[in-house]
Amino acid sequence: MSTLAFLLFMLVNGLWCLDGLAKPIENGMDPGGSRPNIVWILVDDMSSHFAFQGESLVKTPCVDRLAREGVVFCNAYATAPVCSTFRSAVITGMYQTTIGAHHHRSSRGETKIHLPDGIRTIPEMFREAGYYTSNSNAQGTGPGKEDYNFAYQRLELYDGFDWTGRAEGQPFFAQFQLKGGKLRNVDSWYEEVKTGLPDLVTSEEVSLPPYYPDHADLRKDWAEYLNSVQYTDWQVLQIYNRLEKENLLGNTIIFFLTDHGISHARGKQFLYEEGIKIPFVVWGPDYFPVGTIRDELIAHIDLSATTLALAGIEIPKSMQGRPLIGPLAKRRDFVVSARDRCDETVDHIRSIRQGDFKYIRNYLPQRPYLQPSAYKDYKPFMPVIRSLYAAGKLTPIQALHLAETRPVEELYDLKKDPWEVRNLASNPAHDVRLKAFRNTLSRWEVSSGDLGRFAEPDALYESDMATYLAKLKIRNPRQFAVVKANIALMKKWRSMGK
Repeated sequence: MSTLAFLLFMLVNGLWCLDGLAKPIENGMDPGGSRPNIVWILVDDMSSHFAFQGESLVKTPCVDRLAREGVVFCNAYATAPVCSTFRSAVITGMYQTTIGAHHHRSSRGETKIHLPDGIRTIPEMFREAGYYTSNSNAQGTGPGKEDYNFAYQRLELYDGFDWTGRAEGQPFFAQFQLKGGKLRNVDSWYEEVKTGLPDLVTSEEVSLPPYYPDHADLRKDWAEYLNSVQYTDWQVLQIYNRLEKENLLGNTIIFFLTDHGISHARGKQFLYEEGIKIPFVVWGPDYFPVGTIRDELIAHIDLSATTLALAGIEIPKSMQGRPLIGPLAKRRDFVVSARDRCDETVDHIRSIRQGDFKYIRNYLPQRPYLQPSAYKDYKPFMPVIRSLYAAGKLTPIQALHLAETRPVEELYDLKKDPWEVRNLASNPAHDVRLKAFRNTLSRWEVSSGDLGRFAEPDALYESDMATYLAKLKIRNPRQFAVVKANIALMKKWRSMGK
């Protein structure tokens, strides 16, 4: 949604204000002297498709209210387009590439990854500051998703899955983990969506992005995704209502965001806007001005530093996340996102968003975009897309992501080309800009200590794959055979220097 459209949304609702903090926070303390409760609502697999962002087919009144009454960051980016790497980054406030947690679902086998010396998790810092820490599922009835790519002990991070265990007057830092876009691809979960919503988006109403074929199966899948957006809003309402019922809203700050984009061919796992641009809303009327819109670039790890600042907890000097409020706030000139191995599928991609442009560097250009991946290939849209491609029934734009090789560099003007389908990297008119992006990325890789510059050690890959295969052998023998073949192919391509 454009900034202008969002401003109109705010003005129509009569709540637009761009002043400073409504209730100044000094060292995380409000004028009344009590520390705020902090709530993170993290949603799986969901791009920017809420009503407040311009999606006309969905009804999301609760999240829209948080947006109207809170602060909306219009240009928020995930530093990683897949859940475990995103979560490893947000729980430390560090780039996943810096702490060695950049490969999806790593540290699951016998060979473990340990956080570098001096790097600690956000919940641990909150506990030391006297907060009660919790991590819950959407219903608040059990532990929520963690999925961190390093060795840790849950009991060292969380006091429980629910804040009711806290001492009287003790502030809390609570996380809620919502399934989000995952609801659509599991029959039993989607039944919950269909049962819980009075009005469902139908496939006939859906308009797909131009890089996807207009096919009945894809429209059906997208409609189910939009319904999962609506159901997510209902789940957020239950959390809000509970806070209200327990008289906690007045001293609670809510962060609402997703962990990356929709799980689709060009979304999750890739560095296009569909994969890494996320909704990011902060609500706390007693702490923030109502209806604020901020359009600067932010990285999702800025959530971590901002949360510490609000609680008056000292932000470690080594933390790469930046506070979005207060005297230490500093705007980013650009944001970097990174994709590395996802399950068995090896990849290495980096992107920079700066101004209106997106630069993508493909470090394995001889591989296809859609390498074999059991996780993605079992999604309902993938067989359809591959079949249409094989039959020559895709338009050139729809066929872009099916290419057997990739350009080393991609450059997009997001203002003129929001769908990222016109690669400008070979256009001489952009040579100066391209060189600047190369230099920026190179400097960032060195200064941040990007470990993706080096191949994953064989021992780590073998350890994680052994655990992955052992589970599949019992649960899904057919998929076990596919993953085993994919692993062999990854090793073959690596031996070929591909």
